[in-house]
Amino acid sequence: MKPNVGRLSLMMFLQYAVWGAWLPLAARYLTASPADGGLGFTGTQMGTILGLAGSIGAICSPFIAGQLADRHFSTERFLAALLAIGGVLKWMTASQTSFQAWLWLSILYSIVYMPTLALSNSMAFANLNDRDHDFPKVRVWGTIGWIAASWIFPMIYLQQDLHLQGMPPFLVGPELPNVTARLADSLRFSAIISWGYALFCLTLPHTPPKKDAVEKLAFKKAFRLLTDPSFAVLVVAALPISIIHQVYFLQTPSFLVHLGLGDSQIGPAMTIGQFSEIAVMALLGMMLARLGFRRVIAIGAFAYFIRYLIWSIPTLPVPVLVASQALHGICYACFFAGAYIYVDRVAPTDVRHSAQTVFGIIILGGGPVLGGLLSGWLADTYAQTGGVVDYAALWRVVSFVGLGAAAFFYLFFRERKAATTA
Repeated sequence: MKPNVGRLSLMMFLQYAVWGAWLPLAARYLTASPADGGLGFTGTQMGTILGLAGSIGAICSPFIAGQLADRHFSTERFLAALLAIGGVLKWMTASQTSFQAWLWLSILYSIVYMPTLALSNSMAFANLNDRDHDFPKVRVWGTIGWIAASWIFPMIYLQQDLHLQGMPPFLVGPELPNVTARLADSLRFSAIISWGYALFCLTLPHTPPKKDAVEKLAFKKAFRLLTDPSFAVLVVAALPISIIHQVYFLQTPSFLVHLGLGDSQIGPAMTIGQFSEIAVMALLGMMLARLGFRRVIAIGAFAYFIRYLIWSIPTLPVPVLVASQALHGICYACFFAGAYIYVDRVAPTDVRHSAQTVFGIIILGGGPVLGGLLSGWLADTYAQTGGVVDYAALWRVVSFVGLGAAAFFYLFFRERKAATTA
């Protein structure tokens, strides 16, 4: 393995371990009743915390990551500073119980964490010789990091006497007392990973700022990509896909509990999609070379439709419903990873950091807040007696949003050649 590829792979592992340690469990902890050990927030409050907060961070990202990282600071040191601060904020959030405290700390955290997603991508692109071929190999370690964090946390903090079983998540054990309340420790676990990642960033390849760039504001030039027809179509399709991607993280934890899984099984069960993502990501470079960006990204979008359509059929066996999360790997690898690579290809060389953050505004800014609103509306609309949600109807609506986005992208997207000049 090339030296840069090895270090960048570990960077991706830690980047997504920080996120995977807490995100799959957050919705369950926030909405579970206080009697069960949760915080008892409403669906709207939960959607606001996990949607609006993340969106604010993504919208601020071009100013924080694009402008500063592109023009004034080396990427590796900027990453280290953001991650160190983020760890402190996440540790503080774990001990909070009020909606206001969670909301404001979540907003502050998203402002420092969301830029690191784009910066880790641009760090990889800047230090790889063959981006189309090597980036999928590096990015797959982010998926492995998410899986590792999602499995290690419940094994350490939530379960005891682990044993194997045939149904996902395969490795389980009796839950410890007050297991739902223990979900708060996932934030502290994330903070510890974040601090370790911050130290590791100081060993990454030195990636200096581009002080000789022709534009004073990097994100201003990056926004001009919206005048490119192929980029514009990608953005329009990415918004609804990112909305239903957010609904997945807001509704799946409760859906899995509805199917009969325990709180300690949520995180491991949701990693089925990440295991699939590893396989698809490993093949992504070959798929892009043989099929092109249009077909690969469209496959990812159509996979969202199929996955949610399966979940809208309640008569299917529970193991089938849980295992169908394997489609999540196709969804993410083909659509989002393929889109990141395409954005890097069409962006001028001096604003590639900012081009990634501009795209991030759409999928990490607009998507989460609209996804939170849609999730809350669907939960309220399809609520039944006793607070039970009609998940068949909920997932059916979400599936057709995916179908519309996939059809639009496939019909109107036209791939263009890579940018060769700044």
